[in-house]
Amino acid sequence: MEERNIKRLMASVKCSNCGHNYDRYNVRILGRHLGLWFISAYCPSCHNRYLLAVTVDKVKADIVTDLTEAEYIRFKKYGVLTADDMLDMHSFLKKFDGDFTRLFGRERVG
Repeated sequence: MEERNIKRLMASVKCSNCGHNYDRYNVRILGRHLGLWFISAYCPSCHNRYLLAVTVDKVKADIVTDLTEAEYIRFKKYGVLTADDMLDMHSFLKKFDGDFTRLFGRERVG
């Protein structure tokens, strides 16, 4: 497993002191030995620093998301975004004037 994936996983872990999620930018990989990762994690909320020894099981992987199960199932069928998708959105946003009412064709309620 790559270091960036370890950092991404650590973003789903909560600080044992305050319960705030770690930010992957506050996680440093110190080293790895025989499947054991040594990690330094800093909590931006309570300012505590932790030294962690972590093992990662490659067989089982949990999906970390803020989507509900229904949303996950709904959006899963669309697949992953491609580089072309991102370039198309970039081109659109460069020209977009911010008028969502006109974009979606609905009149404002209220």
